[in-house]
Amino acid sequence: MDFRRRFLASHGLSLGLAIAGLLGFALAPAARAYEFDTPAKHVILMDGSTGDVLIDKDGDGPMPPASMSKLMTVEMVFRALKTGRLKLDDTFHVSKEAWAMKKSGTEAGQGSLMFVMVDDDIKISDLLRGIIVQSGNDACMVVAEGMAGSEAAFAKQMNARAKELGLTNSSFVSSYGWPDPNEYMSARDLAILARHIINAYPEYYPIFAERDFTWSKIHQPNRNPLLGSSIDADGLKTGHTDASGYGMVASAVKDGRRLILVVNGLNSEAERKNESLRLMQLGFREFDTYKLLNANQVVAAASVYGGTKSEVPLVVSEAVTRILSRESRAGMKVTVDFNAPLKAPVHAGQEVGKLTIAIPDGSP
Repeated sequence: MDFRRRFLASHGLSLGLAIAGLLGFALAPAARAYEFDTPAKHVILMDGSTGDVLIDKDGDGPMPPASMSKLMTVEMVFRALKTGRLKLDDTFHVSKEAWAMKKSGTEAGQGSLMFVMVDDDIKISDLLRGIIVQSGNDACMVVAEGMAGSEAAFAKQMNARAKELGLTNSSFVSSYGWPDPNEYMSARDLAILARHIINAYPEYYPIFAERDFTWSKIHQPNRNPLLGSSIDADGLKTGHTDASGYGMVASAVKDGRRLILVVNGLNSEAERKNESLRLMQLGFREFDTYKLLNANQVVAAASVYGGTKSEVPLVVSEAVTRILSRESRAGMKVTVDFNAPLKAPVHAGQEVGKLTIAIPDGSP
């Protein structure tokens, strides 16, 4: 069933206004530019630079993340590499349990594998590609056992790390997204995690754009259907189980702007690809980055009582840049509120009033 939701043009913001001196500043909360329909059950479209959410459909609802939760496993490996705890040429040993995953079949019989061999010692660099490119559940287990001794211990570390990253609607039971009532994430948490990975680990993030990887003489393509598409996608991760439906965390850059998209609950691989591409194209087409105010920009003048000058200019202390829909930008209104005349002395940098930028919500 299709649902109608809204584009969110921006969020509330508080700054200061300066006077030749200063004015205080507020960006009024804005709502949608226009409505849209999507068959996805969960959607978050986030601006990669600011973290502003442009599209939100049940973005905070807990959902089975399937293999998209492997981004948490990847983050923990990246972090260990960044801090020097691990090196790319370090190895982890393959246990019988990790090797046996190819027999048991994971994710309700729909599991994906790197095809590790028992008692092999595999480099971290290869295990990362086994997870990121091949979505290998067995590679995740090798990492979990290598870093924490067991899946259960690693899951505890994942949950602790999630709290550090501000993921408030996430819970992990395994390193690879095994279906479980206690394994869930929200679309917003996945977007926050993806943005963190992109920004914190630029030296490792390009692995997500690799198109294929071969292990145990088995060649597998990257499962991300947006790689090589018209939107220049460069990551991140797909997921699917019967409980979750088809989902994806994707990111792309166009004209220097990065968008991060999370969708879940779609009905097929084709629908996942087509809807993800459509929503990304919408984001790049309908939203843009606008500099609303320049630093030290004069926005008004205030009369002064008892001073050597009859008036002083009022300026904003810092530049204000926001992602807005083109329709909302056209209807933006600026108001300045202060008590005049001001009483001397008035000092440079003194806050004397408030400037408000109001974005129309476009509601009927």
